[in-house]
Amino acid sequence: MTASHAIAPLGAEPSRALTGEIRVPGDKSISHRALILGAMAVGETVITGLLEGEDVLRTGAAMKALGADVSRDADGVWHVHGVGVGGFAEPAEVLDFGNSGTGVRLAMGAVATSPIACTFTGDASLCRRPMSRVLDPLARFGAESMGRAGGRLPLTLTGAKTAMPVVYASPVASAQVKSAILLAGLNAPGETTVIEREATRDHTENMLKAFGASVRVEDTADGHAVTVAGHADLKAVPIAVPADPSSAAFPLAAGLIVPDSAVTVTGVLMNPTRAGLYQTLRDMGADLVIANGRDEGGEPVADLTARFSALKGIEVPPERAPSMIDEYPILAVIAAFAEGRTVMRGLKELRVKESDRIAAMARGLKACGVTVEELEDGLIVEGMGAGGMPGGGTVLTEMDHRIAMSFLVAGLAAQKAVKVDDSAFIATSFPGFTDLMTGLGGRLVRLNR
Repeated sequence: MTASHAIAPLGAEPSRALTGEIRVPGDKSISHRALILGAMAVGETVITGLLEGEDVLRTGAAMKALGADVSRDADGVWHVHGVGVGGFAEPAEVLDFGNSGTGVRLAMGAVATSPIACTFTGDASLCRRPMSRVLDPLARFGAESMGRAGGRLPLTLTGAKTAMPVVYASPVASAQVKSAILLAGLNAPGETTVIEREATRDHTENMLKAFGASVRVEDTADGHAVTVAGHADLKAVPIAVPADPSSAAFPLAAGLIVPDSAVTVTGVLMNPTRAGLYQTLRDMGADLVIANGRDEGGEPVADLTARFSALKGIEVPPERAPSMIDEYPILAVIAAFAEGRTVMRGLKELRVKESDRIAAMARGLKACGVTVEELEDGLIVEGMGAGGMPGGGTVLTEMDHRIAMSFLVAGLAAQKAVKVDDSAFIATSFPGFTDLMTGLGGRLVRLNR
């Protein structure tokens, strides 16, 4: 926990129908990448719709410390004057990424093939998370690191003086690992390739192409291969950030489980590598309408409306996990309000997020009176039907924004109020969450410590 972190307990009480049309903050994944690639490009990158949560702001500050000119207009438009690939300067201070695993891992990749030394740190939660999954492939380029056991922060990364191209078969389905390697490959000679068993979110590939990099994507006998040409010459382009589907999941979930509700979220990113939750909800019988599909900033977006639904438990296909990995906490809550059993597998990646999300969700659901079985790689939730969750529990969020928001949504539809021990970390990804949910009619109440 950082010294500036003020604990903010919050309660969610059973609510009447939630109604309204809203816009959630910009996509976090795209926001991080826009700042980093803008800093690696030549010229001015203008970014609209940037998520101004703490995680993304930390990435912006890091790019500025590395020599890019990063500024914000009064109307919320961001400007990044980049230094070009290989142009990062050695920062004068430690790069503090707070709670942001995405920001720190992508930044490590961006600097790994520049001959500079950078020291990375974060808050107590981030310092517990493993970085070796990124550091190991970055070492193949010639980068060197020194830090705590298990590759944990704080650590110092010294970029390769003479970078080598890499072909890396990733043992984990992680867009962060893939992206870090591709960013490092931009300043290496030849071609760098990442091979995945399963395709992960492709925002880095899409944005690299927009900035002028040579990117090749193909399915091979070894897996899904993404190749980037080195010594790239990136040119600044405008970036419009769509609404974050992971953030949209929370008000839409509330619309599905609070009786008589109808909630619309506009301009939601619908990239196929991120839309697994919405297919899953339809499989469960959700009244979920996807309308006004269009393209914004090179990504597909649409308006989504969720209405109160009689849901049924299902077995979620494990192969769908990469396309909805951040949405499993809220899916577990939705499953508690369905009829029958919901089985979720293939989720080992959740063990190393901001918290061990599998364990945290199991504990929280049990505290709210739900029968749940924790698996090594997932959860089995015994649904209690609409209005069936007893609630009344206090949930330990483990400094995890998605755990906090998931159980606050649960409290709006439970029989008794649900409390979370700390809501402060919600601001890392969803600033304004409380005001938005109360604006829809949700009853969220600040609590004394």
